[in-house]
Amino acid sequence: MPHNNTQDTLVGLFVAAGIASLFFLALQVSNLSSFTKGNTFEITARFSNSGGLKVKSAVSAAGVKIGSVKSITFDPKTYESVVKMDIDSQYKTLPDDSSASVFTAGLLGEQYVSLDGGGSDDYLKQGSKIEITNSAIILEKALGQFLFKSAEEKKSSSDDKKGKK
Repeated sequence: MPHNNTQDTLVGLFVAAGIASLFFLALQVSNLSSFTKGNTFEITARFSNSGGLKVKSAVSAAGVKIGSVKSITFDPKTYESVVKMDIDSQYKTLPDDSSASVFTAGLLGEQYVSLDGGGSDDYLKQGSKIEITNSAIILEKALGQFLFKSAEEKKSSSDDKKGKK
């Protein structure tokens, strides 16, 4: 059976299109293709614990992605993590008394910053600092406190039973 050059070319184009679409999908999943630098403004929030938050993690408001985390640094004077975020300029009407919280998407998902709007008539702009923040809930810490509390309750209830005899 003779080889057809047109058929080989079509197969090659099909494979190249498949590889290009996989590359595009990988960029979408990893948030590398999200916002461009020209149409964003930067805001800052300080957290006592930013948990597993990463650079390029999502920043959302009311469940809608409005930006991404630009950088996370440690302030050695206040022992806080300083999170800088790039917000898409189309969301420039967020009140300047908004609060920021670190949440986890799902039970074992990635962490993200959620902004909750305040009631101010002034808006967040380039260089704004969010004053009201809620740190990440560390699952291990919460579980440890729960187990410690239940152990204390068992101990005190067994002490009560011993005292009644």
